[in-house]
Amino acid sequence: MNATPPLFQFDNSYARDLEGFYVAWEGDKVPEPQIVLFNQELAEELGLDPAALQTPYGAKVFAGIESPEGASPLAQVYAGHQFGGFSPQLGDGRALLLGEVIDKKGKRRDLQLKGSGPTPFSRGGDGKAVIGPVLREYVIGEAMHALGIPTTRALAAVTTGETIYREGPKPGAVLTRVAGSHLRVGTFQFFAARGETEKVRQLADYAISRHDPDLAGTDDRYLKLFASVMQRQAELIARWVLVGFVHGVMNTDNTTISGETIDYGPCAFIDAYDPAAVFSSIDHGGRYAFGRQPMIAQWNLARLAETLLALIDPDDLDKAVERVSEELGRFPDLYKSAWLDGMRNKLGLLTESEDDQDLADALLAQMQEHGIDYTLLFRKLSDAAAGDTGPVLGLFPEEHGMETWLSRWRQRLESEGGSAGETKARMDAVNPLYIPRNHKVEEALGAAESGDYEPVNKLLSVLAEPFVERDGLEAYAAPAPAELGPYRTFCGT
Repeated sequence: MNATPPLFQFDNSYARDLEGFYVAWEGDKVPEPQIVLFNQELAEELGLDPAALQTPYGAKVFAGIESPEGASPLAQVYAGHQFGGFSPQLGDGRALLLGEVIDKKGKRRDLQLKGSGPTPFSRGGDGKAVIGPVLREYVIGEAMHALGIPTTRALAAVTTGETIYREGPKPGAVLTRVAGSHLRVGTFQFFAARGETEKVRQLADYAISRHDPDLAGTDDRYLKLFASVMQRQAELIARWVLVGFVHGVMNTDNTTISGETIDYGPCAFIDAYDPAAVFSSIDHGGRYAFGRQPMIAQWNLARLAETLLALIDPDDLDKAVERVSEELGRFPDLYKSAWLDGMRNKLGLLTESEDDQDLADALLAQMQEHGIDYTLLFRKLSDAAAGDTGPVLGLFPEEHGMETWLSRWRQRLESEGGSAGETKARMDAVNPLYIPRNHKVEEALGAAESGDYEPVNKLLSVLAEPFVERDGLEAYAAPAPAELGPYRTFCGT
């Protein structure tokens, strides 16, 4: 009789290759784990058996109370600049890397349990999570994936049967997070701050083998690694800004080497266009405001650069500083290029012109002056490309200067040729109608805290196809009612 195959085909390179970079650990025991959300599409992508995972045993695995065959659960150590101040030791205070699998495309993916209990890096916290923040990360991560933005994703969300106190009693929960890796700028900072250059080298070589294998063994590979991370981050932040996403906590421990979005604690999406938009309740100075995200990304990359100096030129640190500074100086142009390419797509433009930046800036200025909804304007702009300016102008008050901009933009489209119908189709394919509207997210999470998961499942189904207009979903495309007032988010730890 054949033995039952293991649930996961683990190949745990982090545990195997980076001894001293983590602490082996186990999750807390919990009384009654139950799967409340399961990502079948992602499970299949990872080469897993969805039926075998959606079982009581699977719930125990996702809660962290059972280690499946081949797992090597561990808490990773890292440091980080948090709101500009350096913390020399952070680490996985409420998470465990369960192991790694190779997905159907041959890509290595981490499986991490978030909220599975305290670890040696918990700094006095209970290491637990509650259902609201777990489902927020599930929903927003899946929305970002559907929008084409590199992101960690959620495989499962389970309740634990515990009551956790976060400003009152809340249902305990654990998220199973999937990532290209959990390597962070803060991982490099931890060892660099201790002067452990060989461990920084070991980590850099591991990062190269995992994310930039073409650099392995090449000259200047550490400078090239930095350049690759910078390119990925420039493209990522541009994509955030293009959809109106505000991360809210862009600390260096939340800046990934893979170029994926990670940690959806106090994140939000803007309604009215405002570069100064801040939603996080703890970002009192607006450090991580919507419009500051490119600048912060460059600052975070400078912190990564500092950790690599002894590898880039161990014999002449001044020369290393000069070389990496020159590389870092390219970031604004990389970001601008990625953002402008994306903005051309949003505006339906097929060619490049020196006038493109000014054209985009003029539109954004109109939006900011009149408090226009960012997502809806771009979506309705496609109607204007097809000759119907009513939907766009209907977003503005009576006194505005939008007709002048529309005339200028439509002349540009006409100069490129092509049919209005083709332009509209192109624009609708990149300008989402459905984003995770903050009030709809809160509505769904509030219901889930009371045990009703139907609104979360409905929201997930809407966000899975953000570009496809469907009857009956008008409420999911509308901005928040004015009477709800300013929106605030919390870290959820």
